[in-house]
Amino acid sequence: MHVMTDEFKKIGLIGREDSALVVESLLLLIDVLEARNLEVVLSAPTAAMLPHSSGYQIGSREVMGDACDLVIVVGGDGSLLGAARSFARHRVPLLGVNRGRLGFLTDILPSEIEARILDVLDGHYIRESRFLLEAHVRRAGRPVGQNSALNDVVFHSAGAVKMVEFELFIEGQFVYRQRSDGLIVSTPTGSTAYALSGGGPIMHPRIDAIVLVPMCPHTLSSRPLVVDGNSEIKLVVGESSCSSMLVSCDGQGDITVLPGDVISIRKMAHKLTLLHPIQHDFYEACRSKLGWSEVL
Repeated sequence: MHVMTDEFKKIGLIGREDSALVVESLLLLIDVLEARNLEVVLSAPTAAMLPHSSGYQIGSREVMGDACDLVIVVGGDGSLLGAARSFARHRVPLLGVNRGRLGFLTDILPSEIEARILDVLDGHYIRESRFLLEAHVRRAGRPVGQNSALNDVVFHSAGAVKMVEFELFIEGQFVYRQRSDGLIVSTPTGSTAYALSGGGPIMHPRIDAIVLVPMCPHTLSSRPLVVDGNSEIKLVVGESSCSSMLVSCDGQGDITVLPGDVISIRKMAHKLTLLHPIQHDFYEACRSKLGWSEVL
């Protein structure tokens, strides 16, 4: 017997484009949701992938954020990162179905879609709050670009491998001057992504902290630094840095940086609400996704 809740009445669906497997999962999801007499809204690119798409409600991400009670993302973690940046300010919760590789964020397996989605609709799920970072680049005091990231903000050279030079300030206090390939500024969510490959620590998602991971620093004493999650981080780019640099947010939305620019990074005001199946276990995800051994 199903115990229906009134929490989720209008469900948004977003799928990674150009994938037959994603289409297969979307069609199953639509069947499950419509069997519960729930309204389904598709993003335009998602609807374009489906047969007979003219029969579905279609809305922009802006409309979906305002109208939907839940958005389900079908794809990999990259798809969910993009959705997080779109929907965090709307406070609509996200739920991920994994049709990618690792699946730290999109943690419902395709074979479990019906059972897990019905669980969520019946109110059986884990609700988690994740913070995002926002990055601003200023040139001679004027804003030249900004973006947000659920995983990480990365300052690095563009194109050929060249060192960048910058001064780091945290809460207005000078920390160090560094020459390196760049700097990864990561949330706990991103600590199992690029920051991990750079030697950073794995942080539990509930920790309110930011980690700064130098990329191939010129001095061996430079190590990852964990700071309070409410810290304001400022990078002042050296005049002798290479002429072509970027700030990347979740590997996308590059902002061009020039010598003398100031990069400010801090926690975004709006948090993302992420839903997980009731069986979700962060440490089990680490074991299975990162290949941790359960037996010594």
